[in-house]
Amino acid sequence: MSRFKAGPGFLVAAAFIGPGTVVTASRAGAGYGAALLWAVLFSVIATFVLQDMAARVGLAGRRGLAEAIRDSLRSPAVRTLMLGLIAATILLGNAAFQTGNLLGASLGVSLLLGLPQGVVVLVVGILAGSLLMTGAYRLIQNSLVFLVGLMGVVFCLTAVLTTPDPGELLAGLLIPRVPTGALLTVLALIGTTVVSYNLFLHASTTMERWPDADRNDDNVRESRRDTLVSVAVGGLITAAVVVAAAPLAGQGAEAANAAAVARQLEPLLGRAAPIFFGVGLFAAGLTSAITAPLAAAYAAGGALGVPPDLKGAKFRMLWGFVLLTGVSLGVFLGGSPYQIILLAQAGNGVVLPLTLILLLVVVNRKRIMGRFRNSPLANVAAVLVVAVISGLSLLQLARLFGLTA
Repeated sequence: MSRFKAGPGFLVAAAFIGPGTVVTASRAGAGYGAALLWAVLFSVIATFVLQDMAARVGLAGRRGLAEAIRDSLRSPAVRTLMLGLIAATILLGNAAFQTGNLLGASLGVSLLLGLPQGVVVLVVGILAGSLLMTGAYRLIQNSLVFLVGLMGVVFCLTAVLTTPDPGELLAGLLIPRVPTGALLTVLALIGTTVVSYNLFLHASTTMERWPDADRNDDNVRESRRDTLVSVAVGGLITAAVVVAAAPLAGQGAEAANAAAVARQLEPLLGRAAPIFFGVGLFAAGLTSAITAPLAAAYAAGGALGVPPDLKGAKFRMLWGFVLLTGVSLGVFLGGSPYQIILLAQAGNGVVLPLTLILLLVVVNRKRIMGRFRNSPLANVAAVLVVAVISGLSLLQLARLFGLTA
């Protein structure tokens, strides 16, 4: 077996472990202990199934997911409607996510240094923009791998220091149950892990990582291994945050943000509590602040016919719009990132079911996928995942708009 090398799967992990995930996982642990770990496990399995399909679109079809969707839809009117909806929703939704990412990173720095929020948002925005402006895929990937590793160390060490009960962890992981009042938290845990723009990001970046189509058998194997490891690491980090906050079970309302969790963990971790959560939250915000604009550019660019060239002017305009909008809102509006993240989740709830269905159509097109199209067994797994995720996304969307209790 060849030596494992980190690939674009870690961009996906870096994208979904943002401030929203940290806060949601903190709330899950503080509100319900380890009881919702099963939702994290389901999210990891679902994300692997979906991201593996998206990666194969890039490797087998040698095109981004938006381009593959365009080639799969025969009706010009339907094609224009679908791609226009995807482009608009992801650009605007990621701009909202970007604001939350930057504000979340500023919360992490505030725990460490107490710097003004607007200054930190501007600095993080400049860091993210500088890295994206290099146009160097490997540099971006390696930077994100480092930050994901940093988050993993911080949150896993924090979880270990809380000395969790192994029996409770195992029960929470393997026995699905929804305690009273926990349904929205379950939806949020899944919704912060399975996001539509990661599918577009993964399909496009696999071509950057594995440009030689003549060795696609090896490419698909390496990509699947990369996806499995990176998504598992991301899930481990999310689970670690849940476990770290589990000793505070029953205090969900008070633990609505990571800063509150850090304060409440001081009896366990002493003065190191703000440092642990501050570093982890800053890393989560920075990784997502880099990947959200990049993913939006790949998705919207593919829908609008913009070449996926990291150094291309039009491509840079797309990720620049998301980055600058996020920085502007973060600096001038300030406030809490959580309502802004809620708005972004509403956008994700609109586009995710549509994207998942279109992805399933694409990976079964022999003309695009060739012999790498889905097998019958893969289709069964994919249909189950798509049905569950789509249903939960629509339920979450209905709740956000007050259409259901």
